Amino acid sequence: MRTYKLTIAYDGTRYQGWQRQAGVSNTIQHVVEKAICSVTGYEVKIQGSGRTDGGVHAFGQTASLRLSGKVEIPEFQNKLNTLLPEDIRILDMELVPNTFHGRRSAKGKCYVYYVDTREKQNVFTRKYTCHYPEKLNVGAMREAASHLCGRHDFTSFTDRKDEISCTRRIDEIRIEEEKDKIILSFRGNGFMYHMVRILSGTLLEVGSGKKRASDVDGILKAKDRQKAGFLAPAQGLFLKEVYYLDNRKEEEGQ
Repeated sequence: MRTYKLTIAYDGTRYQGWQRQAGVSNTIQHVVEKAICSVTGYEVKIQGSGRTDGGVHAFGQTASLRLSGKVEIPEFQNKLNTLLPEDIRILDMELVPNTFHGRRSAKGKCYVYYVDTREKQNVFTRKYTCHYPEKLNVGAMREAASHLCGRHDFTSFTDRKDEISCTRRIDEIRIEEEKDKIILSFRGNGFMYHMVRILSGTLLEVGSGKKRASDVDGILKAKDRQKAGFLAPAQGLFLKEVYYLDNRKEEEGQ
């Protein structure tokens, strides 16, 4: 058996998320696996770095793929992209050690959330941004973000109730302004169900004055989802990158 690492980009608009589901054909995982099986002639399952919700996009989702033998990567990748719909692309494929696993080997992730703050949403980016037409205090948002960085119990920032542990580490939250757009970047060792979208909604509420930056510590301590901000819409969220030991800069102290 040979193991390959796939880097996948997709527009999640018309899909019900990444995760394969019984009786559901329009998930990213199902569509990619179907294309792989058409090339190999036998059933193959891929292991993604994690789930993305319906409507969420990816610049660089990763998955591990085990095949019965070695393949010519350029030819195999080209065949896959020919079979895949235009809103899913295999960006890269590489041979990796058999110990590699798309999810278990991941050391961290970076998500990006895009916000359109103009009064009328840009018609060309409406599928890829959250429309939030309010004047935002970016300084307050950055102050709030500083309270969220580090290792915390993020129970208040997930909609899943069956997590064994809600402790996660956020290494960086970056907030950038670009004319009528706000870009939120989150980098950490792992994110729970809806976590990035709730973090984004909370920061937007701080920016618009509905919450104060100083409220964040209390929200964390409360361990109560109702204390945090709204669930920001899925279409503004992108999985930018998944970090492994070979590409995670913080491992090198950078």
